[in-house]
Amino acid sequence: MKLDIDEALRYAGVRGEPTEALRRQAAAVATALTEAVRPRYTYRIFAVQRRTDGFYLPEADILLPGESAARMLAECDRAALLACTLGAQFDAMLRTEQARDMAQAVLLDACGSAWVEAGCDEAERELKARLPGAYLTDRFSPGYGDLPLVLQPSLCAALDTQRRLGLCVTESLLMNPGKSVTAVVGLAKRPQAARIRGCAYCVLREKCTLRKGGKHCGN
Repeated sequence: MKLDIDEALRYAGVRGEPTEALRRQAAAVATALTEAVRPRYTYRIFAVQRRTDGFYLPEADILLPGESAARMLAECDRAALLACTLGAQFDAMLRTEQARDMAQAVLLDACGSAWVEAGCDEAERELKARLPGAYLTDRFSPGYGDLPLVLQPSLCAALDTQRRLGLCVTESLLMNPGKSVTAVVGLAKRPQAARIRGCAYCVLREKCTLRKGGKHCGN
């Protein structure tokens, strides 16, 4: 598992080619983070039923409504729900850095985002190894496209994240610990060529500094 420095710098709002000094600074922060904190994840596989109001996971009693779920799960008879977190230790590290050096804290926060995504990637690699006959869709999360954020508590409950990862959802639908992700990954019987990409589907679309500058991250 590797933390992608370029991805971290994008999360930090760096536009254009970063200076070598900034890249070295980010790499040092990334090294300190990856030595101190390891992403933890859990996932479960559920049957998927197509209904007129969306895609239903009967074992979890979760309905995934909307166009995003429909496009991603159109050819899937199963889906994996996954959750990944850097835990309370990362939150404590970030608070300490914010009190000491805000510039470093920005880089640490960005590296944390890249590191938890690396944890999700690792979970997907494990899924592929366990299910050699299945083809995975891109993962997508509540808040992505038109998949509602209100699904967040249901996904966490289905995965028992509070017991397994120490991860819960606040009344305002924020993840606690903060650097955490939940996602859905469709499982199909043939390769999935159609993938949802672009700013229109991204949960960060309203506050993305790249988008405000007329650019995008390439996803």
